[in-house]
Amino acid sequence: MRRSLALLGLPLLVLAGCATPDSGPGGTTSADPGVTTSAARDPYPAFDRRAQEAAARWRPDPRWRTGYVPLQDATVLVGDPGFTAETELAFASGWYRDQIPMPTAVPPDASIRFPDGELRVPLVSAADAYAQLDQGDPPPCDGRPREPRLGKPGWPEPGGPTAEPGPDDPVSTTAPTPCVPLTVTAVRLGSAPAWTSRGEAAVPAWLFTVEELAVPVARLAVAPHAVGTVGGGAADTLPLPAGLVAAQELRAVDGNRLDYVVGVGACDGAPTPLVREGPDAVVVGGSVVPATGVCTMQLVQKPVSVTLSAPLGGRAVLDVGTGAPLVARPG
Repeated sequence: MRRSLALLGLPLLVLAGCATPDSGPGGTTSADPGVTTSAARDPYPAFDRRAQEAAARWRPDPRWRTGYVPLQDATVLVGDPGFTAETELAFASGWYRDQIPMPTAVPPDASIRFPDGELRVPLVSAADAYAQLDQGDPPPCDGRPREPRLGKPGWPEPGGPTAEPGPDDPVSTTAPTPCVPLTVTAVRLGSAPAWTSRGEAAVPAWLFTVEELAVPVARLAVAPHAVGTVGGGAADTLPLPAGLVAAQELRAVDGNRLDYVVGVGACDGAPTPLVREGPDAVVVGGSVVPATGVCTMQLVQKPVSVTLSAPLGGRAVLDVGTGAPLVARPG
């Protein structure tokens, strides 16, 4: 599983680069002392200036280095779930049905294990964690049962008809509406990897066994009052210069590779990911060739990737548009 993130409070000093999607850095954009570069070789000076400004505004809360500040959603998959189209939608939508009594007892405090140490934190009960996990029911099904088959004789396969079609039945080429919830059959207290302001951590979590998935669905179990918020300096309210686009969210971190999403116009050209590295933070965004002529006013999310000069480790990933740290969402 891929994870990581962290902080900034000093000016950026070392490297920056631009890259094409799914490739390493394609050019240096830093003009800092000690970096071999020149203004003529810097194709994105506007990005470089904006990245420096974002870094200068970043002022994290003291708990950023000493407490628990998660930088991702509290629902985590522990391994490859083996999604189908329906179960992936159910997971993204938070559609669950429980087949067990949910324990209401609050367990004793437990430790979060960070790369730089441990922190004891209070936890929530399995019942409270499940209440946060379950976001409601799927929509009504198109002519088939709401519940999955679960190996029961007489139940059709998810996505199949509810009865054998006859010669007089209407014929439709429209795919049925996905409507299958995920079935929770067991729960236990364990831990799950999570991005935090102090890097990748092993966080106490309730692990829900789901009938339709190959791995448990984890819900981080730290009590809300022990969870720090993502702080920072004043947001930049000025629009980005023409041709630059902001990062919307972080998707994954794998060593020195970052996968993230940028927001582009519906008619803009393909985005080029841009990154500027420092000892305490990495600022990301993108560049596009803006559309000319008439186009719809629509923001389209495009995935991009960059390769850093070194693993991310305990550095924050900041959006060049707002200067805020990026919070990871499931991809």
